[in-house]
Formats: sequence, structure tokens, C-alpha cells
Amino acid sequence: MNALEPQAIDLAGQATVPALFWHRATSRPDKMALREKDRGIWKAYTWGDYGEAAKAVGCGLIALGLQPGEHVAILSDNNKEWLFCDFGVLCAAGVSTGIYPTDSPAQVEYLINDCDAKYLFVEDEEQLDKILAVRERTPGLRKIIVFELEGLRGFCDPQVLSLAELVALGETHARQHAGAWEGRIGLSKPGDVAIIVYTSGTTGPSKGAMLTHRNIMFQIGAFARVGLPVADTDEALSFLPLCHVAERLGGCYGQLATMHIVNFAEAPDTVPQNLREVAPHILVAVPRVWEKLYSAVTIQLKEGTRLGRLAYRAAIALGRRASACEVANKPVSYALRGARAIADWLVLRNIRIALGLNRIRWAITGAAPISPDLIAWYWAMGVRMYEVYGQTENAGLATSNNPGMLKIGSIGQVEPGTEIKLSARGEILLRGPHVFKGYLNKPEQTAEALQDGWLHTGDVGAIDSQGFVRITDRMKDIIITAGGKNITPSEIENELKFSPYISDAVVIGDKRHYLTCLIMIDHDNVVKFAQEKNVPFTNYASLCRASQVQELIAHEVEVANKKFARVETIKKFRLIDQLLTAEDEELTPTMKLKRSLVEKKYGSLIQDMYALPA
Repeated sequence: MNALEPQAIDLAGQATVPALFWHRATSRPDKMALREKDRGIWKAYTWGDYGEAAKAVGCGLIALGLQPGEHVAILSDNNKEWLFCDFGVLCAAGVSTGIYPTDSPAQVEYLINDCDAKYLFVEDEEQLDKILAVRERTPGLRKIIVFELEGLRGFCDPQVLSLAELVALGETHARQHAGAWEGRIGLSKPGDVAIIVYTSGTTGPSKGAMLTHRNIMFQIGAFARVGLPVADTDEALSFLPLCHVAERLGGCYGQLATMHIVNFAEAPDTVPQNLREVAPHILVAVPRVWEKLYSAVTIQLKEGTRLGRLAYRAAIALGRRASACEVANKPVSYALRGARAIADWLVLRNIRIALGLNRIRWAITGAAPISPDLIAWYWAMGVRMYEVYGQTENAGLATSNNPGMLKIGSIGQVEPGTEIKLSARGEILLRGPHVFKGYLNKPEQTAEALQDGWLHTGDVGAIDSQGFVRITDRMKDIIITAGGKNITPSEIENELKFSPYISDAVVIGDKRHYLTCLIMIDHDNVVKFAQEKNVPFTNYASLCRASQVQELIAHEVEVANKKFARVETIKKFRLIDQLLTAEDEELTPTMKLKRSLVEKKYGSLIQDMYALPA
């Protein structure tokens, strides 16, 4: 099907990312752009600060010898320096790429060599140690620049300099070469590669997707096209990894369209606290984050009073009835509207405040499948959640649910300016200005992904008569049982993850007579359950082996099974008894289990489930 033509978007007549960034920084220098905590106090930075910091970094790189088109890598958690360096590189006509701060030294070595990075920014001593351990095997790397010098007093290395030293070098270079900075900004063309975003590498080594300025500028305009108006006074919270396409495009470059305020979370484990402090208007998050917030409410209710639980049930029921009308774009009766307002004021509003969602206007979920029941719950809570879909290879957004055009359980309608169709096998194919240039150094994989001008997403889906798209599964993940039944495991897995006690799940059953499942428990909630029930345990493994925990998860599996046909139900399960983090190879940086690796690593558990008849 053909999409509507893109609407005219005011991007100040700029055609590249650095040109638009510099226009924003110089046209409204006093407008607040970023906020970050400094010694417990939120400190603000204006667009003028933003621009001058990026200029100092970019000019410093130029002084060191950065040539147009050369690659620069950033290895850090989210912070203002990440963006200063990113835009400094782009404005200097370089190509920027991010490295996950959870990556191992071996992974850092691979990425540095794969993209032939000439310069590497690292956050602190921990990240510096990674590159120092492998730098003898990264011959193309010229300099390493460190943000934070704590713990490095007395450290001296000719290849390493501090960010402060680079900034000083850049400021001197800018004074001595008037006009050179603007000249560099003008070198980039729309078709040039701007950034390289590495995929999570679930089926082999990570692939570097090359995104051009045209790709990114098209998506920057998407903020206005998809009908989610954002004011320049609105605030967002940045916590998803900036090297992931969702945060890079939706959080970092999307800000260039709206000039809203971006707040940085202090660390991954402080996100709930920072969410309450900031109370953002915009929150872009992966399903795991939305699942954790729901779980927190569910567990808190179990610990509350009977009266509190009754009040919540009544309030959420009213919320469900009213939001069902809103989702269907139907009027809400005066009586229901009034009852809901009272319930909201007495109950639901307080829950939103406790979660930090009391000011939320745009709650966006994407990057992985999510349970429709979870989206419906947020709507009932008064949080308008919109599911979107896209991939690294199409710069992050292809379809979206929008105000007035929403269908829960779908990934929305195609973004204006994009074309979508299904292949004969049901694979979703995309075409448009956002489709990437290809994979760096991988012509065969590029040819496989880009065929006849269409991006082959690898996702199987359906498109209804209204144009709403629904993903059924990944092509490589579809299970065909021994009886020939096609099973889409993601639907079952999403239902399991709706439980506050289940963090993730991998359904097994290809060429088997029945379905089984490997389950990762939600550590915090299961620990709380064990403490309340006086279940003895000494570590994570013993917690997973406890009979009461096994019974708890068995009950949750049975609850999920009731929603599926007999052939789609889970007959047996096993718990992964290792506490996994993003640093473990089984998980992607966005905390998704890697199906193929999990099936291989826990093969003995799988065999055990099929050793005896179900």
C-alpha cells in the first residue's frame, strides 16, 4: 500500500543533521536544552551551551587531524558529554558510532576495528581499561579521550587525553581559524553517512547499519507528521542507551525538531527515582520498562490494605470502560466521565505520581513486542500509550499508533512518506527515505536486506482494511510443531511477561510434539514474594529452585495458558537460574533474551523438558 505524502515540516530549511543542530544552537541560544544532575542538583544547559561544547569538541578533533568521513566512537552511559561529542563529530563532517557501556573488551575491539574508528571517547576509568586492554590490536585508533578523570590522577599515556584538554585544544583552534567551523558543517551532504548504529548481533557478529543525513532528517520530521505535538517546554527523560536507534533518533535527534528539554538519568538503576523527580511529558521506553512499572504497582497493591485494593479495582474498572471509548475514538458519556474523574483524583492520580507518570502526555513503546493487555492497563490508568514499530535499518520508525488513529494490539499505521507491503511469505517490506544505506563492510548481508528497493524486515505481519499493521512474529522465530501447527511464540511470551513475577521467556517447540518454555524470573518481585512467604534461599539459583517459587511460576504459566488454544499452551517450563544482566551474552543491551543463544546455552534444560512425556 502507498502512504500519504509527507507534510511540510519546518526544519529551518536545513538538509543535514549538523546544519539543523547549529541553526538551533545559534538561533535560540538562551533556550534550555539539557538537564543533568550534578552532586544531587539538577543543572541546566542552554542550546548556546550545547552548541559551544559541540564546537569545542569538533574543533579539537579537527586540530588532532580528523578528516571528513572518518569514524569516531563513543563508549559511555547517557550524559551531556555523549551528545556534545556526537554533534561535535557530525559538525566536523565525521561519522559517529556508539558502543554499549556494557560491552566487553573483546566486543570493543571488534567494533573499533570494524568501523575503523580513528578516535574513541570513553566515559571513565572503567571504560578506559577496556580499550587499553586491547589497543595493541586496534592499530587504526589514534587517540582516546576520557570524560571523567576520577581514579586517573597521575595516569599518563601519550595516546590518552582528557575531554578538558581536547576542549581547550578546540577553543584555540577555533580562535585561530575563523570560519573554518561553519565550513566543516557545510561539507556534509544529505546522502552522506552520518552515523553507524550496530545491531545487537543475535545471529552473529554485530552489523553496523549506515544511516545517512537524509535518513535521519526524514525521521526528525516524523515528530510532526505522526501527530504527536510536542512543546518546547516539554520534558523527556533519557535513559535508553544512546547507541540504540530508539534513543538516538527518538531522544537525541528528535529533540532537534521540537527543542524540548532532555533530562539525563543518573544511572540505569536510578531510572525509577529520576522518573519521579522529572515527571516527564514524553517517555520513550522499551516494553521491559513498562512491564517493571506495572509490576511495581501490582506488588504494592498486594502489600496494601483491603480497602485500598477495592478502591483500585473500582477505579481501574472505570478507567477501562472510559479508555475503551477513547481508544475506539468514541465519546465518553457524561456519567462515566464524571465517575472516572472522581476515581482518578482519589486513586489513579496518586499511582501515576508515585511512578512519575503524572505529567505524561506521550508514552511511547517500541523496539520489542508488548502485551496488548499492558497497553490497555496504561490507558485505564490515564496514561495514553502508543505502540510504534521500526528497525535500526529504517532509522527507527516505520509505523505508529497516533491520537485518533489507534488500535491496541497493532503497531499502528504506516508513517507518512513510507511504503509498506507484505511479501508472498507474509514478511513486512518497507521502502522510503528512512531506509539505510547498508551494512558497513558486509555487502552480502546488505544485498539480503535490500532487495528490489525494499527493506526486508524479517518480521511476519498482517495489514487490515484500515491500514493497521500487526506483527505476528520474526520469520526465523516461527515454530512449526511436529503436528505441522504454526505457532507465533512472541504472543505467548508477551502474555507470560504480563506476570509481575516473570521478566522474560523463550518458548520452545519447533519440530516438537508440545511447547515448553525457559523463563527468567523478575528477581526483585520474586525475592519479595519469598520473604513474605518465609521461603529459605541463599542465592539466585537457590531462589529459582525453591518449590514455592516453582509453584508460583507454574500458576502464572497456567494463567497465561488459559488465553490460548490447547496446542499453544506451555506443557513444561524451566527457570534460568542465573541472574542475567545486560553484560551477559544471553541478553541484548535492551534486556531482551537472545533466542538462538539461549536455546543453545540451555540445551540441557530443553532436553530435560522433552525427556519424559508431557
